[in-house]
Amino acid sequence: MIIKRTLLACALFVSATASATTAPIIKGTNYLSPYCGCCKEWVAHMKDNGFELENVYQENLTPTKIKLGVLPEYASCHTAQIEGYTFEGHVPATDIKRFLASKPTRMKGLAVGGMPMGSPGMEYGDKKDSYNVVAFDDKGRTMVWASHN
Repeated sequence: MIIKRTLLACALFVSATASATTAPIIKGTNYLSPYCGCCKEWVAHMKDNGFELENVYQENLTPTKIKLGVLPEYASCHTAQIEGYTFEGHVPATDIKRFLASKPTRMKGLAVGGMPMGSPGMEYGDKKDSYNVVAFDDKGRTMVWASHN
C-alpha cells in the first residue's frame, strides 16, 4: 500500500512537472523565396526551439520588407512576423525569445543583415562569421541586441 502511494505520488509529480515546464508554441509567419534552402533551415531551427511558422512563399520579398520597416542594409533572405514584431534574416531563436519576453515598445524587431556563415540556417562546414543582431525602430535607429562570435 505504501509503495503504491509512493509510486502514485511520484507519477503525479513527474506529470505536473512535465506539463509545468512545457513552453507554449510561439506562432508566426515567415515570408521567404520558394528557392532558398537556408530559409528552410532557419525555419527548422525555429521549430526546434518552440516556434511554429507559417511559410508564405513570394517571388519578390522587397514590398514585404518595406511594409515591415526593414532597412536595406539589414535585409536578408527571409522576413518573419511574430507577435507583432519583425525578424529579418538568420536571427537565433534565443535572441527572438529574449526580445519577445522583454516586449520592447520602441523597437519593431531584430535583424541580421546578409547571411553570415554559422548563423542559424547557415551552418555549412567549419566557417563561422562574427555577426551582430540589431534591434531596429520605425525611424531607422538601431542598437546591437546581441553579438555572436
